[in-house]
Amino acid sequence: MLIKILGSAAGGGFPQWNCNCRNCAAVRSGAPGFRARTQSSLAVSRDGVNWALLNASPDLRQQINATPQLHADAKVGLRHSPIMAAVLTNGDVDHIIGLINLREAQPFTIYATNRVLDVIRTNSVFQVLAEPLVPRVEMALGKPFDLQGAGVDLGLTIEAFAVPGKVALYLEDTSSGDFGTQEGDTIGLKITDPAEKKSFFYIPGCAAIDETLAARLQGASIVFFDGTLFTDDEMIEQGLLNKTGARMGHISMSGASGSIAAFSKLGVGRLIYVHINNSNPALDENSPARKAIDGAGWEVGYDGMEVRL
Repeated sequence: MLIKILGSAAGGGFPQWNCNCRNCAAVRSGAPGFRARTQSSLAVSRDGVNWALLNASPDLRQQINATPQLHADAKVGLRHSPIMAAVLTNGDVDHIIGLINLREAQPFTIYATNRVLDVIRTNSVFQVLAEPLVPRVEMALGKPFDLQGAGVDLGLTIEAFAVPGKVALYLEDTSSGDFGTQEGDTIGLKITDPAEKKSFFYIPGCAAIDETLAARLQGASIVFFDGTLFTDDEMIEQGLLNKTGARMGHISMSGASGSIAAFSKLGVGRLIYVHINNSNPALDENSPARKAIDGAGWEVGYDGMEVRL
């Protein structure tokens, strides 16, 4: 399997268009130790020819242009794409809006839970992806399926599973204590190559690592995981937003209940952070936060990063 990180930042990218925080100012100025990042998305392929997107970032057009494996092949014809499917982990804007970039009468399949498919069904702008050219397929939680698209079997299986999280911001019901969150609003994915008996996990959004999730991830080869914030209150402390990470449905990297501590007991072979917010001090490669991450055996994913299994 070949895995490409197309975008490693959280919503808004890095630098965020309207932000002049320390990190955004530093990356704009070309300061050493900072690199620009587009919004969160991965691509995966078994053969390097036929690809599936894992989430569809608003920056998808830019990401495709930066990734030769995703370019149209002139040998195939005037119209072509190696993207056969898009698999969505939630209904967040930074994970679904990129679908609009794929609207040029090109066949591919969208996979999502029914909750996320409802968002696509009820928003008329997504009808530019006309069915049956772009079919929508519901993913049932806990039931692996063969990944297919545009009449091609990609040779991979995917299992979707619920993780602790929160409904997308624009769908919140503020009259409810849990904002109307339901199972399937946030999921993780296990992607497997059955022929090679290799697999990895992709969890770009997660509020906590409970016993069920910990048991599932125990001894995994590779996990791409939610790296939104280093500390729960960092956006409040920096004067950027009056919300904690927990309020937004994201676990922090640090602290007794953070992801570094939780994964220290799970024996995962390789741990890679994705979906990193512009406020996160770990974006500074020379920061104490980054040194703490490195020392704990984690990697900070970056745009264009390639992983082979």
